[in-house]
Amino acid sequence: MKKVVIAVVLLVSSLSFAQEVKPKFEVVDQMVKATYYYDNGQVKQEGYYLDGKLHGKWMAYNEDGSKQSIGEYNKGAKTGKWFFWSDTTLSEVDFSDSRIAEVKKWSKDVLVKN
Repeated sequence: MKKVVIAVVLLVSSLSFAQEVKPKFEVVDQMVKATYYYDNGQVKQEGYYLDGKLHGKWMAYNEDGSKQSIGEYNKGAKTGKWFFWSDTTLSEVDFSDSRIAEVKKWSKDVLVKN
């Protein structure tokens, strides 16, 4: 049954990330490591599934290969500190039960609290 659930999750997730470059899936320590790609071949996202849910560290990249975001899932729920990069700022978002608990924005020289 577990293999069927994993297969269904992989099928659904691959359909939701419609792209010409096919995603790569591999089993690592009883989890499924997923890597999704942009059409240009650059990595778009990579992370893990456990029992069909997002789990562990996930990273997303811009099309040029620069970091876009990094964070952790715990059985499908966002948890802990997540970081989001833009051209001018770094946002630090603290999650608790998949809800935003606090946001800090870092510019080149100054910390801006929201």
